[in-house]
Amino acid sequence: MKKVVVGLSGGVDSSVAAYLLKEQGYDVIGLFMKNWHDDSVTISEECPWLEDSNDALIVAEKLGIPFQTVDLSAEYKERIVDYMFNEYERGRTPNPDVLCNREIKFDVFLKIALQLGADYVATGHYCRKGTITNDDGTETYQLLSGKDPNKDQSYFLCQLSQEQLSKTLFPIGDLLKPEVRKIAAEKNLVTADKKDSQGLCFIGKVHLPEFLQQKLKPKKGVIVEVPADASQFSVTIPEFQNEREKLIFQSEKPVYSETDGKVVGEHQGAHYFTIGQRKGLNVGGTKEPLFVINTDVEKNIIYTGQGKAHPGLLRNTLFIKEDELHWARPDLALKVDETMEVKARIRYRQPLQEATLYKVESGLFVDFKDKQSAITEGQFAAWYLDDELIGSGVIS
Repeated sequence: MKKVVVGLSGGVDSSVAAYLLKEQGYDVIGLFMKNWHDDSVTISEECPWLEDSNDALIVAEKLGIPFQTVDLSAEYKERIVDYMFNEYERGRTPNPDVLCNREIKFDVFLKIALQLGADYVATGHYCRKGTITNDDGTETYQLLSGKDPNKDQSYFLCQLSQEQLSKTLFPIGDLLKPEVRKIAAEKNLVTADKKDSQGLCFIGKVHLPEFLQQKLKPKKGVIVEVPADASQFSVTIPEFQNEREKLIFQSEKPVYSETDGKVVGEHQGAHYFTIGQRKGLNVGGTKEPLFVINTDVEKNIIYTGQGKAHPGLLRNTLFIKEDELHWARPDLALKVDETMEVKARIRYRQPLQEATLYKVESGLFVDFKDKQSAITEGQFAAWYLDDELIGSGVIS
């Protein structure tokens, strides 16, 4: 009998994943990951993990499976939280959920499961795994989007490797969320009506500015509003010698100076803000809402523009450096000067967009057919062929 360790989070999705695996005849063990108890950086007054671990234990008892808690807080602090602080300090916006999957659930946690003699780990993610048998008898694993279009979580798993996928099962990937809740209710699982968790992976709801202020000190600076018709946006597009020159031009983030606009307010630190952000600026009196179009952490200036259609928010092309490029399907990786038509997204829940990949020596250009809003450094771009996620990378 194959042994599976399920990451029981105390939510409905992982509870049903554990139930389905037991029904399928696997030897199932429930493992709860405790990822936070650092008093020097408080997350919130509540203690969500206590309630979650308790619910996970009740589910395990109901299903008649062994249960234990593992403390991964040291690894979580080092690999996720410290990384987050470091990225925000540099003026980038990290995605902790993608990192948590790559670094914690499918690395540290996976290794613990294998030490327990498991053949696989399983999670309650809404995605699917496919297997291709190659001519030489080896297998290639596919990361496929979940059947529920409202819950597809393949984006959060965009950094998984073939090795990690080979040891992973996604039991609820073929189900819709209402079907998952129905199963939980029919089996009287305590998590059947529990709300989906919000906020940081495994930590709970976080008020980000306050969280960041505990390590990144407030520093007063100015908010500059850049008009939509600024000279910055009326640059004559040069004649390009080749496609590469055009892509480099299109992928470059606009650079602003204070003279491009007028000072309209003050902020407590450019490193607390991200491109596309609207809340927290506290500047009134504009015809349309202000959005952050750029931050300069060196000079501690936030540049803003009115409205979602402001040209400072929109770009066709992004770039991913070679060392931050990842192929879930290494056999499909592009060689220098090769291109590929794909569908891509730059954030979770964004509908897939038509794009072309262009491989160069220093990395990869992702060139979208339509302009994208708030392409943000530090976030992940992921690309697909049909419903298979084949690669991803950190936006430069």
